[in-house]
Amino acid sequence: MTLLIPYRHAVPMKYDFSSLSHNDFEDLSRDLLGRELGVRFEAFPEGPDDGMDGRHCVGEGSIILQAKHYYRSGFSALKSKMGKERASIDRLQPKRYLLTTSTPLTPNNKRILAGIIGPALLSEGDLIGPDDLNALLRKFPDIEKSHQRLWAQSTTVLEEVVSGAVKQAMARPSEVPPVLANFLSPRGSTEEGTEVVERDVIYLIKSSPIDDEFVLWLAPKLEAEGYRVFADILTLQPGDRWRRETNAVLQARTAKVLLLSKDATLADQHVQDDLDIALETGKELGDSRFIIPLRLEPGRKVKGIGDAVPVDFVRGWAEGLATLVDALSRQKVPRSSDAPTIDRNWEIFRRRGAVPLVEESERLTSNWLRVVEAPDVIRFYEASGVIDARSLQAAIDAYPYPSALQGSGFITFAAQAEVDEAFESAGRFKLKREVPLLDFVDNGIPEIGIERQVASNLVIAMLKKAWYAYCKKCGFLEYQYSNGTGFHASAEQAPTGQRIPWGRQGERRSSMLRNVAKGHIWQFGVTGMPFFWPFWHFKLKSRVLFSTDNGTATGIDIDDPKKLHRLRRSLCKGWRNKQWYGRMLAFLELLSGESAYIRLPMSLDTAIVLEAAPVLFSSPVSTALPDILDADEEETDLSTLGRPANDDEEGAA
Repeated sequence: MTLLIPYRHAVPMKYDFSSLSHNDFEDLSRDLLGRELGVRFEAFPEGPDDGMDGRHCVGEGSIILQAKHYYRSGFSALKSKMGKERASIDRLQPKRYLLTTSTPLTPNNKRILAGIIGPALLSEGDLIGPDDLNALLRKFPDIEKSHQRLWAQSTTVLEEVVSGAVKQAMARPSEVPPVLANFLSPRGSTEEGTEVVERDVIYLIKSSPIDDEFVLWLAPKLEAEGYRVFADILTLQPGDRWRRETNAVLQARTAKVLLLSKDATLADQHVQDDLDIALETGKELGDSRFIIPLRLEPGRKVKGIGDAVPVDFVRGWAEGLATLVDALSRQKVPRSSDAPTIDRNWEIFRRRGAVPLVEESERLTSNWLRVVEAPDVIRFYEASGVIDARSLQAAIDAYPYPSALQGSGFITFAAQAEVDEAFESAGRFKLKREVPLLDFVDNGIPEIGIERQVASNLVIAMLKKAWYAYCKKCGFLEYQYSNGTGFHASAEQAPTGQRIPWGRQGERRSSMLRNVAKGHIWQFGVTGMPFFWPFWHFKLKSRVLFSTDNGTATGIDIDDPKKLHRLRRSLCKGWRNKQWYGRMLAFLELLSGESAYIRLPMSLDTAIVLEAAPVLFSSPVSTALPDILDADEEETDLSTLGRPANDDEEGAA
């Protein structure tokens, strides 16, 4: 067996430099002398060198280095050459002159060369022969290794290089992160006579980073149900460093695989690799339902599991979670009966990309409009005689203020005189109950069958009706979304590309509510939703509606909800918070006019009064967000519309 001697204990190699070309010798000389002197020498291309192969310039003069590779020519040839170089050296007038040569130099040789070179040579020690160069190589072994042609025939250096490569290749792997080690089977668990490890892991196949948000939402919720969940996020390591170990979890410990099904996810090669392993593992286990696809968006079927029924998360994540938990239970996936434990690494990973906090207070604009005034009482009127229910309902529908059918009567804020006039066509009605509004919301009127929750819902519905009526009266356009009614500024209220001024005197800004982007007209609007907690207020939800630009003010309506959704995702993705809030405040400016309040009539002489300015909150900390723009730049920045080619808000102003 050959014993590889570590380089630091090896017999030093003495080079004659015969393996180097002239250029190689110059490079080596510059590296060694530069390291020894602590300077960097300039290098020059091949050709006439004007007496220098390296130069280090300083304020008081230059240090000039020449390298003469005269190994085969001998000292006489070197002496002759240096005689010819004398004129060039004198012309350079260097602060210091250095000469390296592969020709062996005796003390007498150095004295002769010193006389030839002249006063530029400060001492004979600046004449560096092969023995001096070898001494420098021993002093700087890293330079020796960096010049491969120098040691290509050196057994000693080759042994060290090979030994280092072998050690690196056969080195023990880095310690597996504890969170990953917990999922791995003990060594030897598959051998005969050892305990078989239970398959109790739910393995998430996903793509990073596009699926990280969903995984960080889903995994802790499954753990709260008692399941063990694994995704590569848990390793907290980028790339493929623990690829082999994570594959071992998939093959040896996994009970079910959850495949995140999106076109972008399925296009990831790592996802396809994991899917191939999962398909093979499912076949070995004889489990045709080993892989459960989670449908996160409409898309193509997954090859290999086309018959599998996906769990639908498109309609809603919460609804999809309930379906998934039910499927896991029915398929008897192992779960712990102990108190659930949530792996803290989910939260650690989430915080890695968090925006850092700054210890500075910040004023925050909410999307809440505070209710500052409301009617004192709400009333229940009952028919004095027999009435036709359809006639009563028609009268309620025709009444311009909020009211609600209740048995043989109705709930309203109107006084008796107003009811007599407004509901005369339906019959005669008499006041039966008059209850403080807050008591009605908190307790209802149990005596007439209105419980607390029913009463609360009735008032919410009446507040919504008042909001709708007010927005229509102001000329806003109504649009029915799947989860609420939105109102948008018309082309007359907010012409395309025109800014709407808003804000207090001295702090006026302006924002657009309609503009053109990528062949479509976008229209900003809001949905108003009343709430009682923590205080009475209306919460505004921002909406964006699109129409096809045909050169008219309104464009052509788009009836396809999916297309509208895609347009919102693409054209509005670059809007910053300031832009969303700016548009909301411009909308409120149109809604309130010159007033500081928005008055929603509830009857002829009562109203719900809202502050037209959103509620302000104060945060004790702030965030260090990048790319903060000032007020005007926020509106003109092209990213507000996903950088459209045909929409320049600044030019449209």
